[in-house]
Order: sequence, then C-alpha cells, then structure tokens
Amino acid sequence: MGENAQADWDDALRRARAHAPFLARALDRQPDLARLLARGEVEEALLWAREQGYHDEPELALRRERLALATAVAIADLAGAFPLARVVAELTGFADRALDRAIRTAIAERCGEGSAAGFIALALGKQGAGELNYSSDIDPIFLFDRETLPRRTSDDPGEAAQRYARRVVQLLSANTDEGYALRVDLRLRPASEISPLAVPLGTALAHYQGQALAWERAAFTRARAAAGDIAAGERFLAQIRPFVWRSQLDFGAIEEIRALTQRIRDSHEGPAAPGPGFDLKRGRGGIREIEFHAQTLQLIHGGRDLSLRVRGTRAALDALAKAGRISADHAAVLGESYDRLRALEHRLQMVHDRQTHSLPAGEALDNVARLDGLADGAALIGELTALTRRTAGIYEELIGTPDPAPAPKVEASDLAQELDALGFEEPESLAERIETWRDGRHAAIRSPQAVAAWDRLAPALLKAIAESDDPPRALTRWERILESVPSAITTFRLLAARPHLIARLVAALTLAPVLSDELARKPELLDTLLDRDALDLPGSIPEIAERMRGAAIREDYEALLDAIRVVTSEIRFTLGIQLIEGLADPLAIAAALSRTAEAALRLAAQATVEEFAAKHGRVPGSELVILGLGRLGGGALTHASDLDIVYLFTGDFAAQSDGPRPLGATTYYNRLASRVSAALSVPTAQGALYEVDTRLRPQGNQGPLAVSCEAFGKYQREAAWTWEHMALARARVLFGSGEARAELEGVLAQVLHAPRDRTALREAVLDMRAEMARHKHPGGPLDAKLLRGGLVDCEFLVHYLQLKGEAADGRPLGRHFPEALDPDLAVALKGLAAAGLLPADFAQPYDLMSRMLVAGRLLAPDGREPPPGGARALARACDCASYEALLQAFAEARQRVAQVWKPILGTDILEGEQEAPQ
Repeated sequence: MGENAQADWDDALRRARAHAPFLARALDRQPDLARLLARGEVEEALLWAREQGYHDEPELALRRERLALATAVAIADLAGAFPLARVVAELTGFADRALDRAIRTAIAERCGEGSAAGFIALALGKQGAGELNYSSDIDPIFLFDRETLPRRTSDDPGEAAQRYARRVVQLLSANTDEGYALRVDLRLRPASEISPLAVPLGTALAHYQGQALAWERAAFTRARAAAGDIAAGERFLAQIRPFVWRSQLDFGAIEEIRALTQRIRDSHEGPAAPGPGFDLKRGRGGIREIEFHAQTLQLIHGGRDLSLRVRGTRAALDALAKAGRISADHAAVLGESYDRLRALEHRLQMVHDRQTHSLPAGEALDNVARLDGLADGAALIGELTALTRRTAGIYEELIGTPDPAPAPKVEASDLAQELDALGFEEPESLAERIETWRDGRHAAIRSPQAVAAWDRLAPALLKAIAESDDPPRALTRWERILESVPSAITTFRLLAARPHLIARLVAALTLAPVLSDELARKPELLDTLLDRDALDLPGSIPEIAERMRGAAIREDYEALLDAIRVVTSEIRFTLGIQLIEGLADPLAIAAALSRTAEAALRLAAQATVEEFAAKHGRVPGSELVILGLGRLGGGALTHASDLDIVYLFTGDFAAQSDGPRPLGATTYYNRLASRVSAALSVPTAQGALYEVDTRLRPQGNQGPLAVSCEAFGKYQREAAWTWEHMALARARVLFGSGEARAELEGVLAQVLHAPRDRTALREAVLDMRAEMARHKHPGGPLDAKLLRGGLVDCEFLVHYLQLKGEAADGRPLGRHFPEALDPDLAVALKGLAAAGLLPADFAQPYDLMSRMLVAGRLLAPDGREPPPGGARALARACDCASYEALLQAFAEARQRVAQVWKPILGTDILEGEQEAPQ
C-alpha cells in the first residue's frame, strides 16, 4: 500500500459518517466507492471516480465525477493517506479537467466542433496555484482571440465568446439533482464591473500593461493557463509578465499589501483571535496573511530572481528561504501553519460541502474538532491560538503594525533653529522649503500616513545630509526624487527603521555625481538602495542577459532595448553604491561592469541581427562578428568607459543577402553595424546606454564601419600602424559563432605573433607615448591614467613586451607563455613576469592604480582632489588607511613603474614632469 500503510481507513470512515453529513450521504450514494475505501484501495477509488466522468451527458458526468472525487479525497485525507499537497493537487486537477470539458462542450454545442482554439481560461487564486480546497470557487478569467475563436459564420466573435462563457458557467455551477460541479466566480477579470464575461485579448493586454490595480499583480503571481487554448494562454501570460514581475525592486508592494491587509482586517466582522466566528482565511494570522507574506516578497524580488516565480504558497516559502529572503525557521513555521490551517479549512467544508472558513460555536465546533481527530472544540481553539499568534507576528514583521501616532508637527521656526544647529546655510529659507514637501504638493508625501512616515524619518535624514560633503546638492537631488515618485511611504519607513540605509542614500546623493544624477533621473532606483542584493556582484554574462530578457514588457525589439537599458542602469547604479561604500573591490566592480556591457552587447546585437534579417535576409555562409578592444576587450570597464568595438564579417564580401530586399555583403554589414551601434547608444524612453567608439577600425573614421575578416587581416598585416597592433593586444571577440571566433582569433594571433624590428618597435612606442603626453594632460593629482608612471605607461610597457614576442630566454611568448598575451592586463602581467620580462611585484602598482581609476571615475571624475567624504571613500576603495596614505602609495606606485620602464625602454618618464593641477 506504500504511502497508505499507516492510514486508518476504518477510523476515517467512522469520523466521516459521524461528523460530516455531506460525506455520510456521499458514501451511502456510492457504495462501490465506499467498499474500495474501506479496503484502503485509494488509487482504485480515484480511478473509479474518474470513470464517473465518462458519461455522454457533460452536466451529469461532471457532477458525478466531482462527488466521487471529493468523497475519495476526503476519506484519504482523514485517514492520513494523502498529505495536503496530494489533496489539493487532486482537487485542482479535477477543476482543470472540468473547466476544459465545459469550454469544449459550449463551443461544440454551437459550432459542432470540439476545438477550444482562441478561448482561454486563466486560473487564478487557489486553482492557479494548484491548491484548490474542497468547496472553493474557481476564479478563472476568460479571454478570447477574435481571429481564431470557433463560431458560426453569422456570429460576431465577441457575441460568440459571451455565449460560450455563459454556457461554461451554467455547465459547471448550475445546481441540479446531482448537485454542482464547480462554483465559478468571474469577478477577477479586468474591470469586471463593466467588462463582458469573456474579454478580448487586446483589451486585456492593454489593461494589464497600463490600468491594472495593485491587487491584480498579486493575483497574477498565481496565474496559470488551465483550460481551453492553453498555448495561447501561456503566450498571453508571457506578454504581461513584466506587469507582474517588475524589473526594478518593488518595495512599494509592502505598502500595497499592508493597505489591503488593513482593509480586510477592518472589514472583517469576526473576532480577532480564534474562537467561534473566527475566520481561518481572513482572520489575523490566518491563511490569507501567510499567502500575502509569500506573495509580497515574491513581488518585491521576483522581477530579478527567477527562482521566486513559483505559484504554490509552500513552494514560494521554500524558494524564499532558499534565496535568503526569509529565514528557514520562519519558512518552516509559516509553511507548517499554512498546511494545518488548510487542513482545518477542509474539515469545516467537509461537514456540509459549504464554502465556509469560520469556526462554528458550541456542539458544531466540537463536531469539527472530532472530525479532525481532536478531543473537542477547546483543543482546537487552543491549537489555533498558538498557531495564529506565531504567524501573525511573522507577518507583521514584514508589513509592520498599524502606524503609531504621528510625530508632533514641527513649526517652521523650530525647524529653522534645528537646521541652523545642524549647520545648514540660510536655515529659515530651507525650513520653508522643507515645509512645502509635506503640504500635499508631492504625491510622495500626500496621505496622512506618508506625512507621518516622513516626519519620523526627517530628523535623521537631515542630520545625515548636513554632515555630508555637499548638503545643497543632496537636498536638491532628494527634492527631485520626491517630485517624481508616486509614493514613498514604504521607503520612508524602511529608511527610518534602518539608519545605515540613510547613510547609503546620502552617500549616493553626494559622493558620486554620476550616481546622484542617475538617481534624480530615475527615482525608481531608490528601491535598489534598500535591497541587500545591492551588496552582491551580478552573475555571469548569460545570467545578466537572462535578467535583461525577463525585464522586457513585450516580446518585441523596442521593448528588449528598453529592458537592456533598465537592467544595465540598475546594475551600474548598484555597483556604484558598492564602490562608494567600500563593499567590493574596484577590480571586481570593473569586471562586473564589463560583464554587464558584454551581456547588453550580445543581446542587442542578436536582436538587431534578427530584426535586420526580417527585411534583408542573411548573407549565406557569412555572419557579423564584433571585436572588443580597450578596457572592454580587457574585461575591466569603469562607470565612464565607452565601448571600443570593431565590426567585421566572415565570408565573401561580394556575396548578396537572400531576403525580400537583398543587399550586397559589404552594404549589408555596414548597415547592420550601424543598427547595432544605434541599439547600444541611441537613447530610448529608458534613457541612453553606452557611447560606442568605432575609431579603432581599419583606417579609423575614414574607413567603412564593417569590413570582412579577410580584409581586416590584410590591413593589419600590411598597412596598420604600431599603435593599432598595440590596440589588438587587448582585442577579444565578443559576438559571433564559435567558427567565426576561431577564424578571427587566428587572424589576431597571426598579427600579434609576427616578427618585428625591435629598434623600430621601441622608437614607435616611445614616439606614441610622447605624442599622447603632449596632447592629453592629466586632469589632476589623482589622474592614475595619464600621469607619468600611471596606467597608460603600464599599458605601453606591457604592449611593447607583447609585440616583441619573446621571453627573457628567447622563447616565443605565444607558444610557451600564452598568459602573457591575454587581453586582460592583470593576467598578462603574471604571464610576462613568468617569462622573466617584468618583476613579479609589478602587478601591485598596476592594481592600485586600476582601483584608483575605477573608483575615481565616480569619486574624483576629473582627477582632482575630492571633498573629505569622497577622499575617505576613495582611500577605502583602494584599501588605504587614509587619503594621505593613498597619495603616498600612489606616488610610490608611479615611481615603481618608472623604475621598471627605464631599463626596458631607456627613458626616465618622471624626469621634468609638469605638476598636475590640484
């Protein structure tokens, strides 16, 4: 008997007949089923129940199958043979089958065909989650496709769909001599007060993309295409996925659920604590609050974490615990409590087959308790009291308890005195300005609750701003955020509860102009500051690309480009926060910025290739290849980096594309390259992405945007300057098939490994560096890139040794020390040290100055000395005890580079150097 070995079937049947009149009657009406259950043959009992649905008359078949299934599952539940998961799975499976049969019957009765094409039933609520209970309604949404819906020639699609919807409800819900099959509630459809029973796909899509209410988002975390045209339903759910799973963190979900919870509690007339009349579903600590707990955290984080996009409540709690969003202990308490509450809900409904959730009084309460196997109602109340106290406490930790009394309003004169004491300039004027923030002009501080939350946050926030490097800038940026966001009450509460987040916010507003400007332009990034994942580096390139794809609000080209920009902006912003707070090594941040750019480039390029091919076809035996150079090729971008790329293509340049508007290969790829550059650089509704620099292509701006790999190789071998070969030392193929990559990497190896005249190479390198020094001057004393002995000198030195191509003992670098030729200079330095060409400690000054460059692009973007807070942050990012220690380490690093440079290239690069501007 397997899982039924410990089941007590006799006791289950006894309790059912003694305490559940509905089950007693059902057993009497189905003696064959009762005998199977008495023998513990539950799988055979379920098969018998399914066979009741084979009747030719759909209304009769559905009702008989439902009665048989409800009876068999109830007895198995009472016997302990089925866990809750099996119980709800069996009930949900019947609902899906019944709904599908009703749809096909309704269409067949009208059209003579049983196809459900174009008529969709989305399951929401417990049916969508696969958690249906004994006497639950189902809450489907009926959608239809005007083009594919079966109908008579004379029928209008909309009228036909309404006819089918009405018939489906009748087939399932009408109460006949055989009872009912399923109660159907269609009130969850879009704009149910005015919309038809079945909604056109286009209307529904427009609603969810622009007019839907907050509760609908929570409902759609459980949505599933359950019956009818399931494939079309799944396509629709994919289209509205960004409505449900927002790409930005969504802490506003907490406030939405808090408000909904409060409305439910306020409208619930039953007792707040377990006792007669207590509602297991709506009561404090009950079923719905556990479901809301899971859904709220899913809504906040599920836009980014795909593992949280699960439907069932237990599955959601487990996923949240695994992702670290709730503790394992809380997940266990909530999950076990949920199962117990659902089991007791089932006991209530088994008694009379009624959709009830409220505990009865007196003997009826004792009856329910004894059906469950407890001694009496008092035992049941005692268990529920302890259970709901635990669950309510956990839930209220998430959404908070009702707002305390508002803080007393501070008069403008008193506020001015406080501002003056904090050191603000013109405190009277500033006090009047701050007072306007809470007078209803800004949506963010309009409701009484929002005003109260702001009043509690304001003292700590204003103190932190006053202590910052640039209070006026911080205040201006904060004011722009208030002007832009529709609601900030949850943000206010989270900041007030977590003082360290206030410091993070003020750092973003003051230390890095790039971040404060971005936050002012996109105030939705404010939620990112509150997320603990802001402390984590992004994943691999494929993982970042998948996140970008998942953020698209539609499945089209423009939506994808917008999504790429949204996710890239979020990642760049969170990496900036990590940098200014010293939470991650700037070298790791540089690598993460590069992975993000590469994911964006791959995704945008592939989408553009597909879009372009739709009009012009493809060039047979040919493809686009994108080469990354500079810091992108080396995998170490900064927040200010352009994307240095070269467009190439494989195959015959004289070939022609095979599309409806064919183009020659050269024209084809030059136009395609231009489109890819636009996809990466042209601002959309979500802003700009990257600046794309293609000047490193053959012949620079004078040459075509894209050339064949063959022409590229010929140019590099026969006409390229030394500086172009130095640039190729950091080249990496970013886009193209494995075959195309191998072809281009072969070209690069041939160029880089070619023999060279050492004297001519040395003179060319020195001439180029001198020319750069004449035209590109350091911006300030922290310009780790351009100051002599800085990163440019490190790069010139490395590339010179790479192009020489030989180790200290004369062996070829490419064959014996391949790391020395890696486009990642950190790797190349190790290889060159192993080859005896550089001292082993040369990586130390290079790493310090690389950290200074990455951090300085945010904290000292012009290379000049930052304000005190920025100077401390810069020193911390570079792992120095103080700003003075950083300056000393920087001077020593440059000196060390000069010491290594001189014996290799023969010049003193620090002699006669002009002092950088302060």
